[in-house]
Amino acid sequence: MNILKDKKVAIVGGGPGGLTLARLLQQKGVTVTVYERDANKHIRQQGATLDLHHDSGLAALVAANLQEEFTQSFRPGADRIRIVNGQGEVFYSEHEHTNKPILDFNSPYSRPEIDRGPLRDMLIDSLTEGTVIWDCKFTEMKPCEDGWELFFENGNSAYADLVVAADGGNSKVRKYVTSIQPVYSGCTIVEGNVYNAAQNAPKLWKLTQGGKVFVLGNGKTLWLSAKGDGTLNAYTTTPEAEDWVTTAGIDFNDIDQVKAWFVSRYEGWGDQWLEIFEHDDTCFIPRPQYHFPEDQSWETQSNVTLLGDAAHRTPPSGEGVNQAMLDALVLTDALTNGQFATLHDALIHYEKDVLVRGKATTIEALEFSAMIQQEDALDRMLAFFADPL
Repeated sequence: MNILKDKKVAIVGGGPGGLTLARLLQQKGVTVTVYERDANKHIRQQGATLDLHHDSGLAALVAANLQEEFTQSFRPGADRIRIVNGQGEVFYSEHEHTNKPILDFNSPYSRPEIDRGPLRDMLIDSLTEGTVIWDCKFTEMKPCEDGWELFFENGNSAYADLVVAADGGNSKVRKYVTSIQPVYSGCTIVEGNVYNAAQNAPKLWKLTQGGKVFVLGNGKTLWLSAKGDGTLNAYTTTPEAEDWVTTAGIDFNDIDQVKAWFVSRYEGWGDQWLEIFEHDDTCFIPRPQYHFPEDQSWETQSNVTLLGDAAHRTPPSGEGVNQAMLDALVLTDALTNGQFATLHDALIHYEKDVLVRGKATTIEALEFSAMIQQEDALDRMLAFFADPL
């Protein structure tokens, strides 16, 4: 039974999860449109690198028949990790001691990295021309016939029989499914990007060696990630009050103020980390970390559902993009496998899976977030990797 025959699917949000869903549905002959708020695909800085896992992100790419494109776009060696303390002493390095495969779509030990921008471009290029409608910032939707009329800030509107919210942790579509609000995790990230890092932060760029560096000590953390365009992505994670961003008195557009906060907050750490703050074009964004309740549940709607962070937002744990792409795989199967008589039945099946996985990944992310804030976080991280130098 083809429950999507002659029906239109609208995906709100053009991130990896929404684009993966669009690709998978188009392979099944479904009429699908992605509505993205960005003016075009080049308009916005696209975050840090992403490691894809064999049973989720990579599995979705295999189903999308994009192995060759991924092989051409991923960054060999970018998954290699170094763990150091606040003084910069290296305790663990995968650059010298690793047996991990570089790329194996079937190996649980292969977690190849790809920058978010190239992953997004690869998915966009796999879609039928015109699938992504740009400059469509969602404002609201209203019931119309058996589906929804969607409205956008630019004044346009569109009809869909099924709406999928793939618009992130601050989803504006989510309220049409559930009123459950996110919960503050207790920590806040301050993210910065150092452009042309080989020149502007040479010591830290060399330390990353094209991969990632985890710096832990005194209950505080700093994460460094090398991007393929030569940018060094850096972000702190510290326990802060929920309103800290507005009450701390820090202008995060003023690099000297952010540096002064870092020097004070990371007292006892070495000076090498201050390379992050030496160039005026480095930008900083504070990001309070929220998550949805572990045991959230809702009554499944007949023609609108949630995907990715819109469904199961968590603090960073390496699972976000992977779970979003797995959502796309599971939802596509439910909608096209012919086992369900109605859209509602298919969505009930899909959301049951989403809620079970979402609970597990939320618990895991919160445990990880709590662990890295402990005084012995360095020892705990080394024990996790179990092969210190």
